[in-house]
Amino acid sequence: MMKQLFPIKHVMGYVASLVLSAAALIVIYGDLSSSANMVVLLVTALIQASLQLFVFMHIGESADSKKELYINIAYAMFVALVTIFGTLFIFVWGWYA
Repeated sequence: MMKQLFPIKHVMGYVASLVLSAAALIVIYGDLSSSANMVVLLVTALIQASLQLFVFMHIGESADSKKELYINIAYAMFVALVTIFGTLFIFVWGWYA
């Protein structure tokens, strides 16, 4: 009974997220080249993003709402890109009033 109530998948996902965050933090203080730092950070970021999607956002569980899920992910990516490039447009390239 307790095994059904205890969210072991979520706990393991949380621990894995902490390990990946620690790995990214160690890269900052490590003595690697700039390109090696970027590769390690990119890999850990992609693994952590996929971990978040599959473990905490349940991307692979329901088959009937896959279309809505992918639409929501595409919308989130659109909002993120507009935010990033809008910030660059205004602050870096000097297009402010």
